Amino acid sequence: MAKTINAALWRKMVLNAAVLLEQNKQHVDSLNVFPVPDGDTGTNMFLTMQSAAKELNASSQNTMEAFAGAISRGALRGARGNSGVILSQIFKGMNDIFAPHAEISAKLFAKGLNAGAETAYKAVTKPKEGTILTVVRVMAEFAANAAKKANEFPEYLKQVIDVGEDILQKTPDMLPVLKTAGVVDAGGRGLLVIFRGFHNALVGQENISLEFSDTLGAPSGGDGTNFEQFHVNLQDLAEIEYAYCTELFIINLRKKTTEVDIDRFREKLMTLGDCVLVIGDLTMVKVHVHTNEPGTVISLALELGEIDKPKIENMLEQNRVLLKNQEQQEVKNLGIVSVCAGEGIVNIFKDLSADYIVEGGQTMNPSADDIARAAEKVAAKNVFILPNNKNIILAAEQSKALAKKKIYVIPSKNIPQGLAAMIAFNPDATVEENVAVMTEQMNAVKAGLVTYAVRSTRVDEFDLNEGDIIGIDSKAILAKGLQVNGVTKDLIQKMMDKNIGSISLYYGNDIKEEEAAELADEIREKYKKCDVDIYHGGQPLYYYIVSLE
Repeated sequence: MAKTINAALWRKMVLNAAVLLEQNKQHVDSLNVFPVPDGDTGTNMFLTMQSAAKELNASSQNTMEAFAGAISRGALRGARGNSGVILSQIFKGMNDIFAPHAEISAKLFAKGLNAGAETAYKAVTKPKEGTILTVVRVMAEFAANAAKKANEFPEYLKQVIDVGEDILQKTPDMLPVLKTAGVVDAGGRGLLVIFRGFHNALVGQENISLEFSDTLGAPSGGDGTNFEQFHVNLQDLAEIEYAYCTELFIINLRKKTTEVDIDRFREKLMTLGDCVLVIGDLTMVKVHVHTNEPGTVISLALELGEIDKPKIENMLEQNRVLLKNQEQQEVKNLGIVSVCAGEGIVNIFKDLSADYIVEGGQTMNPSADDIARAAEKVAAKNVFILPNNKNIILAAEQSKALAKKKIYVIPSKNIPQGLAAMIAFNPDATVEENVAVMTEQMNAVKAGLVTYAVRSTRVDEFDLNEGDIIGIDSKAILAKGLQVNGVTKDLIQKMMDKNIGSISLYYGNDIKEEEAAELADEIREKYKKCDVDIYHGGQPLYYYIVSLE
């Protein structure tokens, strides 16, 4: 049995994990807390893994550094939804540690898993226990202790997985919403499916089916360090303050070098230029800066350790070539990318002058790379992203590392918030002014959704049967029934307060215009002081999106 993992075996483990997750993604999806038809944790994690696998297969070198870099890049580019983004950060932390080594020992694996947990926690503004974060952290803590006595790697990894299973089954005790819904955390289950894939590849059992006990009831069957480089938009270099894009690695850091020295080095670079990036630790540091003094940057780096793979590009000359070979496109200051689904909603955002639409939303979360590519297609120096879905916000934030231009995420959690922010946008105002007013207007909107339950369960004190119509606000299920109109009116009543003066209904692709008009008349009759409007949204899954202002 193997005592260490070489590059070829690590590649095989990751590819097998992607296959196993594809086979079991529907089960992971089924663990979504809310019984609505957008439970896509498993799908998002699989698409993230699929992107990592694609990048891995395209690697031209068969080294640990090349494979680790490919996995990190691919996972980040393909990260979809909160679960996918968190998974990409776990992989980044792990592979940053693995990259410089030819083989992975139990001790190095534990170090990588700990780095993955730390990186994932940092990616979440308000980490919540009882989630995939808890599972990876507890596994990392155990892995560090168990590595001291580990002999055979497969047995060691199995022990780590077993600890992960134990903590996963305890997640309902940490998050009451899980216990009420009668499920374990979906992201944690997805992570353990991936680790099972790792283990199966180690022991030659790639085609093993999995069984789960995840619903607090009867078991159910399951169906080298690489950093993203900074880029510069050469079309915006008519007036370049800092001419030289300077990049390098610092390796074999001196014994006297400390983390404080690295922090001081970063501060010095900030006085020498802009677009400063100094990331890494005492094993390796990646440096990027736009400066007029590349020689000084190299001299300062040599004080910390050896420099490797230095690269200095003359952006002035690059711009001259670009200006000579390409027609210059007029570039405005501000632009907007909106994520949404439904022909009607897409047209509304376009009518409000959104520059680019990323088709997506429930069950089809775009990746960080999708969002970054969309931003690049907007002829603007600064691009606002409207995710319009709480499960896309993290991917939008991650797109900043992939785009060549400045991205600002307005964290809209639903379509009404996105539309309110869109209406508040002022192309003649500054970035800061727009961020403030768009966020303020976004937060002034109350949003509700009317959909159906995809399984029988108990959530938010409601006993739900599969097929029940349910009304949801931003926090909980507020209404249920058998008729769409009745539930919609009940939802509005529960959301209503004395400050509401406008009610907007966006009807989905399962609702006819005359049905929506009839419902609007009933709402006008009840709330005579409110303006009531209907719009064709055409969105899937949701009969109505409700906006109260």
